[in-house]
Amino acid sequence: MGIAPDILSQLPADAPGVAYIDVAALRKLQSSPLAAVLGLASGNPAEDREYEDFIRDTGFDYTRDLDRVAIAFWPASYLAPPPGADANRTVAIADGRFDQQKIKAYAFRTGKVTMHGTQSVYEVPGNPPVAFEFFSPTRIILASGRDAARLLDVSNSAPRDPAMQARITRVAAAPIFAIARTDNLPASVYANFRNSPQLGQIARSIQSLTLVGQPAGEIVLVILEGECDSTTNAVEIATFLDGFRLLGSMALMDPKTRGQMTKEQAAFLTSVLREVKVTHERRFVRLILQVTPAMLAPAAAQQSRTHH
Repeated sequence: MGIAPDILSQLPADAPGVAYIDVAALRKLQSSPLAAVLGLASGNPAEDREYEDFIRDTGFDYTRDLDRVAIAFWPASYLAPPPGADANRTVAIADGRFDQQKIKAYAFRTGKVTMHGTQSVYEVPGNPPVAFEFFSPTRIILASGRDAARLLDVSNSAPRDPAMQARITRVAAAPIFAIARTDNLPASVYANFRNSPQLGQIARSIQSLTLVGQPAGEIVLVILEGECDSTTNAVEIATFLDGFRLLGSMALMDPKTRGQMTKEQAAFLTSVLREVKVTHERRFVRLILQVTPAMLAPAAAQQSRTHH
């Protein structure tokens, strides 16, 4: 439980999914393989030539200048939008240090500026198109999707659904979290369950998914939580997931299965399936995993090789 970061209150309240990352807090984990995997380790910002050009032209390097970001999202393949609505859209608000003149000049290469009331909005074409404006020297809002500039106007947003707000409050103290409503999914999402009505029924019972990451020293506690519509369905899902974990462990013992992965991928999945715990409490099902440096080291090493 905690007080939700103020940056979240400026996101559109009707978004079915929200995410938050406290980059400044994670940047302190310089000695952890997690920092390397996220590209935040000192001297290893996952740089390539294109990103180096971006830093030079905008003066912005996320490993140095980004402090926190909150994201609202409407995935097109995920939710059934109201008639006429554009579901494939994203709004992000970021705090950090921004060289406004360089960023504006970069946007003007292909984009334009329009006035929305007294605010200057910068629109950049693309797939998807992007629009952004500066709230202040240390805060920027960006939107992508059809009519992206319109998405920037969040001032008239209705109050957030109480259930969604309660979910945010429960995890607000964590430096990384993402929450998505799953109670309005299109029928196509459940198509894979048509040959198993029982699994389809319990899948439909999941009302939301919450992902939380909480560093503790060099260990990162990761929790994926599903909120169900009943305790009975929560127990059934927990039983299914525990069985799936055992089957996955057996499958990874097969040389043919391991042969389809890199050595690092196989080692990581083996560790995950061995260490992950499945629990349930009332209507909640949780997958709990303590990610250790030993588990992340192969991925960090592989990423380092990729970018050097």
